[in-house]
Amino acid sequence: MKLKSIMKTEVVTVDMDMPLRSISRMFKEKKFHHVVVVEDDDICGIISEWDVLRASSPFLDTPSEQNRDLATLRKRAHQIMSRHPVTITADADAEDAVGIILNKQISCLPVVSTDGELVGIVTWKDLLKAYSEQACAAV
Repeated sequence: MKLKSIMKTEVVTVDMDMPLRSISRMFKEKKFHHVVVVEDDDICGIISEWDVLRASSPFLDTPSEQNRDLATLRKRAHQIMSRHPVTITADADAEDAVGIILNKQISCLPVVSTDGELVGIVTWKDLLKAYSEQACAAV
């Protein structure tokens, strides 16, 4: 099974200086769990929902909120992203993606063309769903 049949082609990208407040809002408004951080069309990092939660103060929007809590929302994408993301090509086998995700303990892989252009993203959930559908079809 090739990744091009599993990956999502709608990839949300942000630039290095996007504020955490904007990134957090994007996650709340849309149904995705990862954004790819790019600079000059180069993939620089990945931000997951978990990264956003970890970087935000737990006191935001509570009666205990302080100025320092609001300051967490001024952090930038480059301050919270996972750097040097591992990428994979669309022609790679799903098995290869599973191996990378398990070995690197990551939750997604940006999918690139042979030229290194971002063409999609594949998550562990996408892979699990594809294998589950394949197993059900075989029964």
